[in-house]
Amino acid sequence: MQSTFRYPDGSEYTGEWNKDGQRHGLGQIIFPDQATYRGQFEDGIFAGFGSITYPDGSKYDGEFSQGRYHGLGVFTRCDGMKYEGQFQDGLISGLGLLTFTDGSHGLPRNEGYFENNKLVRHEKCPDTVRRAITCAEKAKTL
Repeated sequence: MQSTFRYPDGSEYTGEWNKDGQRHGLGQIIFPDQATYRGQFEDGIFAGFGSITYPDGSKYDGEFSQGRYHGLGVFTRCDGMKYEGQFQDGLISGLGLLTFTDGSHGLPRNEGYFENNKLVRHEKCPDTVRRAITCAEKAKTL
């Protein structure tokens, strides 16, 4: 079943619901600050593929779990800096590639294994980056 609901804080959700009245399936929520999430929900929270855009223009397209970036995806900052790769519990964590606003990757190249948003080991990971881009594209189509 699909419908729209406005929450007391001003957030507005349009999408599918489960039998317990939780956001579940495909939907979109617009928050009071105009941040917008569109994608899959599970028992009320972001889960599966989705896209979130923030008021400053930053955005994330990819996989979510328990309401956080988790799995593969692409995060693009409002200034154009971009990370394509793996995320865990809302953090850049795993294999990925960082691209600066000028389109460069830095010297040495900022590609490899990241922990807690920091590059800790340089390593080529083109397959992971390609899969992250594919996940981001899938998330954008929802």
